[in-house]
Amino acid sequence: MNPTNQAETFSTVSMIGLGYIGLPTAAMFAARRTKVVGIDINQHAVDTINQGRIHIIEPELDMIVHSAVTEGFLRATTRPEPADAFLIAVPTPFQGDHEPDVSYVKAAAESIAPVLRKGNLVVLESTSPVGTTEQMVQWLAAARPDLRFPTPGADRIDVNVAYCPERVLPGHVVRELVENDRIVGGLTAQCSERAVALYRTFVKGDLLVTNARTAEMCKLTENSFRDVNIAFANELSIICDKLGIDAWELIRLANRHPRVNILQPGAGVGGHCIAVDPWFIVDKTPDEARLIRTAREVNDGKPAWVLEKVAQAVRDRLAAEGTGSASDLRIAVLGLAFKPNIDDLRESPALHIAENLLNSTSARLLVVEPNVTSLPRTLAAARLTDLDQALSEADVVVVLVAHREFQGLAARLRPQQSAVDAVGVLK
Repeated sequence: MNPTNQAETFSTVSMIGLGYIGLPTAAMFAARRTKVVGIDINQHAVDTINQGRIHIIEPELDMIVHSAVTEGFLRATTRPEPADAFLIAVPTPFQGDHEPDVSYVKAAAESIAPVLRKGNLVVLESTSPVGTTEQMVQWLAAARPDLRFPTPGADRIDVNVAYCPERVLPGHVVRELVENDRIVGGLTAQCSERAVALYRTFVKGDLLVTNARTAEMCKLTENSFRDVNIAFANELSIICDKLGIDAWELIRLANRHPRVNILQPGAGVGGHCIAVDPWFIVDKTPDEARLIRTAREVNDGKPAWVLEKVAQAVRDRLAAEGTGSASDLRIAVLGLAFKPNIDDLRESPALHIAENLLNSTSARLLVVEPNVTSLPRTLAAARLTDLDQALSEADVVVVLVAHREFQGLAARLRPQQSAVDAVGVLK
């Protein structure tokens, strides 16, 4: 068997996890007329996909999934089935004191173990602590002692294993899955070779080969780098507020320097990557990762600063109206997603701020999030509304996400409305 002949070795691909990364990746293989079986424990997601629809918001993905399902190249189920290659894209959150939780990876590995066979390839895509791919091999080997996996000293291998993280931006996932370079970290040279052959099915970017541990660390490094840069902007905005300086004007002027490129401040950092991944490095090397830890603490602390600005706006409003009851006020929260123009609320600082407002004030909470149709259960006591209604009712307007719908907002505020702008929309 020629391991680089993808037509022979990868006629069927199984994607374990059909979320924001797994479903688009499955769709990319299916769009290249590769049979794909998607596996997810969420029955609603499975049923939705099998109807040719999607359960997430991502531009272009709905059309690709519909076509792939209609033509018979993509179907979903809740139980793993035999395939030539298995890709695992399940969550890797943290627990307790920011300790990595790889239980989903373990569950995924143990779920596919019964259907593995000689010649298979298993690729972990989930962002993971360094060493997780090797740990996954141990779980697989324990479940299938009849198969030989790439472990130290193994001279022959039945199942190849590699690590290949995604590098995509929500809202641009379809294009970036195809165009972006990717890191491929096999546990052996042959593992890397087979993984490269698999991803070459649809990836037009370079496929850069290294070992699994370096590939795991590369993904964590990329997001930690971004986290540190965002922390600088967020800390700068707090300093500027104390000194009476417009942070957005300052950054605009500073960025005219040919070697300076400061990012824009926000309400914090969210999402399934940047808000989580740096802690994986801190957990492994707590004494060494001092800057990375500090950046996480700065960004995790920004929502509390925003909440205090809202509390001050409420106090000022009550003083201006000569009443001591916040229950007569309405606060409009604009944006819940962790970044502009998407529906993803994972680790969102905006959601965290809205939840805290709901629990810390008697003011009535109006929420504007154009990309969702219902509020999370934690905001059940708030009211989801559109921007026009919120602006007509609100006494205090809190801008937490720079959605496109909020552009030009400054001209729409009434003179008597107070505003807290965490993302510079009013600038």
